Amino acid sequence: MILKNKKALITGGTGAIGEKLCEIFSREGADIAFNYEKNEKKAEKVLAAIKKNKKQGLAFKCSVLDAPGIEKMTAEIISKFSRIDILVNNAGTTQVLPLPLIEEEDWDRMMAINVKGMFLVTKEVVRRMIARKSGVILNIGSIAGLRLLEVPVHYAAAKAAVQGFTISLAKELSRYNIRVNTVSPGMLDSGVGTNVPEKQYKEYMKYCTAGRPGKPEEVAHFAAFLCSDQAQYINAQNMIIDGGL
Repeated sequence: MILKNKKALITGGTGAIGEKLCEIFSREGADIAFNYEKNEKKAEKVLAAIKKNKKQGLAFKCSVLDAPGIEKMTAEIISKFSRIDILVNNAGTTQVLPLPLIEEEDWDRMMAINVKGMFLVTKEVVRRMIARKSGVILNIGSIAGLRLLEVPVHYAAAKAAVQGFTISLAKELSRYNIRVNTVSPGMLDSGVGTNVPEKQYKEYMKYCTAGRPGKPEEVAHFAAFLCSDQAQYINAQNMIIDGGL
């Protein structure tokens, strides 16, 4: 129960990683609020998992690009939970296209969801954390933005931006006792990993010392530790979980 009595907001709660974040954070003792954009059936499943762990769950159908919706969601979470101790910026998207086929709108959408959404949610939540001089922010990146891999360039650029956001924000918020870190997963067996072409999959497996793709729950367990009081000396870091690439 390393997150006992904590209150967490997890964006993209119906995605492969998001679902496990909600489930494992609640198992570790946190009450969970999460947003989702479309999948109401999956949202109900995630809520059921949270309640099975005997914790409170709040689900919001709200895009991370909807600034007024984010403001309303945050206010309701504060009303129900009294505070937000942990923010996990998990919402994201990818698109498998070579550079010559990427249109301007594809680039803009990738940057909007993966970067602007993170900014909008963090800006709204962090004001409350600053007032309390306490909090933890965890951003979900990707090794696509860190390693020499054959990945879509707009996705790699967006995920590289996550680390710049993290280290700058960690410095800015350190005076308020707020920690900011990134977790960058490698290839996983669900979520965006299912869209990886066979050629790239085989190349990854060739060099991955674990010899297999990771699991979303492995990312979520580590994320729970990073957001706990046990990790108070870890700040402004990008923690890579890639099976040893």
